[in-house]
Amino acid sequence: MGETRKDGRGAKEMRPLVFHPGVAPQALASVLVSFGKTQVICAVSVEEDVPGWMKAQRVSGGWLTAEYSMLPYSTTTRKKRSNNGKPDGRAVEIQRLIGRSLRAVVDLETLGERTVWVDCDVLQADGGTRTASISGAAVALQLAFRRMMQEGTLASNPMRQLVSAVSVGKVNGEALLDLCYEEDSAAEVDMNVALTERGEYVELQGSGEESTFTPEELAQMLELAHGGAQQILAAQRAVLGD
Repeated sequence: MGETRKDGRGAKEMRPLVFHPGVAPQALASVLVSFGKTQVICAVSVEEDVPGWMKAQRVSGGWLTAEYSMLPYSTTTRKKRSNNGKPDGRAVEIQRLIGRSLRAVVDLETLGERTVWVDCDVLQADGGTRTASISGAAVALQLAFRRMMQEGTLASNPMRQLVSAVSVGKVNGEALLDLCYEEDSAAEVDMNVALTERGEYVELQGSGEESTFTPEELAQMLELAHGGAQQILAAQRAVLGD
């Protein structure tokens, strides 16, 4: 057995999970998601059009995309909003991950000729902002599609299943679930895992930080990720009333 972590959790425990819907009334749907001290607002908007590249290539159906940003006050030292009007490389990489994770569980044909935007804005960062964003965005997206069905703009729900994401890592030689910033910054191995409701992988992002990891350690971390995904899924279903 590993030692108790500084916040009192065991190695297999998530931080407290909270999904609070309706925080941005102007959006089609929104959720404030908290993984411990990490807080992200995920909001959904819909545009009744598709990107130009879809028209040019005659691609049928709709499109779903995401944007991610860390608000200036989300970290201990102020973070610039942009770099000459453009998001930094990290933000671009994360928003692409969020978009891929959501598109993996959405039927774009059922969506119709429209674009769904999911904005993820980090209010407070304490590790796991990308995983919280994916998990919260899935809830906001489901709420948005339900509203569109109620309003008659969608005949059926394009969302085939939920998706979630969680971080795992090796810290001081021990595999841990859902790393806070202090653990993440000290980790020998850091990994983000996006999983569908059925337990299928959407994406694995993992690397050794001046370290390596064995196949056995990888299997252990993936087992932790699956356990964490089940905890997230239970919280997602609870707020959605499923």
